[in-house]
Amino acid sequence: MCLAVPMKVQSVNGFVASCEAMGVHRDVSLFMIQDETIEPGDHLLVHVGYAIKKVSASDAAEAWKLFDEMLAYDA
Repeated sequence: MCLAVPMKVQSVNGFVASCEAMGVHRDVSLFMIQDETIEPGDHLLVHVGYAIKKVSASDAAEAWKLFDEMLAYDA
């Protein structure tokens, strides 16, 4: 199973986007979604340094809500 993390685009330089999520900054390859128009403020699902899908801000927020719930779970 793979896990993709939603990140917000801060800037774009060619096929590399500078992204942020929860205070963590990463350079993300846009190579796999090069047919999409990516701009600062967009949200991307990122897996091992590659953007795999552009998502809405509400979908990104919902994913983080679910991640927070999983992390808060105490078995």
